[in-house]
Amino acid sequence: MRIRNIQLKSVEARRYVETEEKPRQIRIDHNSQITQITIKADNIASISFQYTASYGALGVIKLEGSLIYENDDAKQISKQWLDTRKMPNQTASHIHTAVMQSCVPEAVSLARDLGLPPPIPLPQVRLGDDAKKGQFGPEVA
Repeated sequence: MRIRNIQLKSVEARRYVETEEKPRQIRIDHNSQITQITIKADNIASISFQYTASYGALGVIKLEGSLIYENDDAKQISKQWLDTRKMPNQTASHIHTAVMQSCVPEAVSLARDLGLPPPIPLPQVRLGDDAKKGQFGPEVA
């Protein structure tokens, strides 16, 4: 299974409130979805996708693009998706992971330009008493 030629076709980023009106709690929801699958050859399909990072009432970042999926089951995956809007979990996981790996860095850059928090969880550093309350992270050597 090979994914190549990930291209962005559309970028929309919008901040709904002024920078001075920052809410205390911000929930950032990520979503990637397949919008279309087109067969290019027996083992090659073009897959259109949309990635959205939603900041609730604070703002939104939307990216649309396409990628090339290359595998022996490309024709079967396309037919299954056209019939049921579903595909095998392993294939879907592989495609959505590629979409996220391509779009999240772009979304981080756009968020910085708009003054929005980055759409990735930042590590929390706890020192002193807070660190002793059972809040442990991964050990790094």
